[in-house]
Amino acid sequence: MTEDGEDETLARRPGGTRELRLATDTPGQAAAHIPPGGARAYGDDPGLPRDRNQAILEAAKQVGAVLKRGGHLFALAGSVAVHAHGGSGNLQHDVDFCVRPEDAEPVAATLRDAGLTVYAPPEDWLLKATCFGQDVDLIFELAHRPVSAAMLRRARELPVESVRMPVLAPTDLLSGLVAAFSEHHCDFGAVLPIARALREKVDWEQVRRDCGDEPMPAAFFFLLERLNVI
Repeated sequence: MTEDGEDETLARRPGGTRELRLATDTPGQAAAHIPPGGARAYGDDPGLPRDRNQAILEAAKQVGAVLKRGGHLFALAGSVAVHAHGGSGNLQHDVDFCVRPEDAEPVAATLRDAGLTVYAPPEDWLLKATCFGQDVDLIFELAHRPVSAAMLRRARELPVESVRMPVLAPTDLLSGLVAAFSEHHCDFGAVLPIARALREKVDWEQVRRDCGDEPMPAAFFFLLERLNVI
């Protein structure tokens, strides 16, 4: 694998289309080929990572490299973005990327051209893909707000292991998480460790402004203050 992680991640299939393959750091060792859609789960193939966290990181690296190569405006989000900013390496169940609503279909076309399966779920604020058996969410709304070019341009280019890619800014990460709290979704326990890990990198007053006077975000801010997180 090269320093930026982009070489040797795509291989030609018969007929001229391409498929993703897992790059290897061992000289002379063949890369593991992934069928279209990347449907194998981690641990099902000796050429793929058996650890779930590593499988999620590999999926983030490969999709990020494809989107960079395609020249798309995007940013890594979710638990892998938190990890890239120095947070926990205990990743959640999928990989998240933010794209503008108008870019969702071009991004999907790029990933399909790379051999991934991309589909529209019932939710109307994202598309989904699969890479190395891991779910990849292509999100174009955060907490009912369209992802904007300004948000994506605030992203910082950070390494995700060996691949550098734009990563959503900590303030935008926390704004999206906190603004999503409602009577039907208020899992403070999932967001509290993220707030602790990134607290010195977050503009908390901006997060407050983004959330307005909604009661569940206000309750979370009360908790952060009582715990001396902010």
